Amino acid sequence: MAQAEQQLLTVDIERRGYGRRYTGLPVDERTRTGFRIDFAGAYTRPAQIDIRVGDIVRWRDGERYIQAAVAEVSRTDETLHVAVRDAAPLPPEGFYF
Repeated sequence: MAQAEQQLLTVDIERRGYGRRYTGLPVDERTRTGFRIDFAGAYTRPAQIDIRVGDIVRWRDGERYIQAAVAEVSRTDETLHVAVRDAAPLPPEGFYF
């Protein structure tokens, strides 16, 4: 893949009553139904990432931001899987940082 075609997939995680937990958290796979992070060969482990059911997830999809709620979090020794619900595009005029 050419350098210009590579794209870093990230998500932002916010917890109500707490604030922003992660900004630009890199993920290996991201869809409208969830995301996955593979920690194989990494120093950080899935248990060190504090994502909980009910947290708000936002990510950029083209020119729009998508927002969803964390519905399920599962961890293995090397992988973090997060399922989301109610994914919907945010209004383009909003400021989400």
